[in-house]
Amino acid sequence: MRRRSLSLLAAIPASVLVLAACAGAPAPGESTPAPSAGSASATCADTSTGDAVESVSVSDDIGAAPTVEIPTPVTVDTTERRTVVEGDGDETKPGDTVGVELTVYGAATGTQFSQTAYGEGTAQQITVDDSQFIPGLVRTIECAAVGSRIVSVVPAADAFGDQGSEGGEVAPGDSIVIVADIVSILPTRATGTPVDPTPGLPEVELDDSGAPTVTIPDSDAPTELQLAVLTQGDGDTVAAGDNVTVQYEGVIWRTGEVFDGSWDRGTPSSFNTEQVVPGFKQALVGQQVGSQVIVVIPPALGYGEAGNSQAGIEGTDTLVFVVDILATSTVPAAGTD
Repeated sequence: MRRRSLSLLAAIPASVLVLAACAGAPAPGESTPAPSAGSASATCADTSTGDAVESVSVSDDIGAAPTVEIPTPVTVDTTERRTVVEGDGDETKPGDTVGVELTVYGAATGTQFSQTAYGEGTAQQITVDDSQFIPGLVRTIECAAVGSRIVSVVPAADAFGDQGSEGGEVAPGDSIVIVADIVSILPTRATGTPVDPTPGLPEVELDDSGAPTVTIPDSDAPTELQLAVLTQGDGDTVAAGDNVTVQYEGVIWRTGEVFDGSWDRGTPSSFNTEQVVPGFKQALVGQQVGSQVIVVIPPALGYGEAGNSQAGIEGTDTLVFVVDILATSTVPAAGTD
């Protein structure tokens, strides 16, 4: 069994039809076994306080890196959480994608091993969904008001399990402590200004929720990558190596059939730009948050000659994606530096 990645405390992504493996992007055409996509629970878990989390001291200066004292070692059998600062914004719910500032500690040693850059616009995007992120992180941020600071103590079963973290920062079987500032709840669709369509590209129609339907033209697929902006956002610009949150729909040009997408799963997808096939990365980097783009990806920039049989993609298939870019942020630093 693979160890869970430390970055963002992410579980294996719900879909590997677009995403490459968490540990790094394979060459085009490689694939990994796909876990079941799952969907967010309809209700929040009943996560209450307890002696362990009450023993952890956390400063209340929300928006700044917290000062934390942990009477090590701290252990729990089930996740405990406590509200340090009660916000007055909207409450997060299952399926929401939430902007969060995070600091994470080993509960056995009190050592900080991951922290976002507070105050620098680098809140990480976490979907309230156990199939995308470790359960303890989801328990920490679900049903919490924007503007809140939450502290939780998370057992190994809801964190890195019996394998420990990928980089060895958390030993097998150890609990962790999470301090989370709830910064925002992300929109579920692109919010920018519509742009006139580019002739020759597939047509895109949106339903009331923003979900796209893609119609492939009756012509041969282009041999080079084609990219066009359908809606122009005015938010932050995606950089290579960023963590992004998107809604997307993937269609095979040859068949016109949808082979993957976040809309059907009911929640946006969050991942790193280095974890996707090359053509998908090219579609993201340089675009602004709030934009919707369409990209036509030739085989060499998709899954290559091997294709992806699990998704019905042949080695000669051109792929089409419509992507709503909802958020971007830099990768949180590891350690205390």
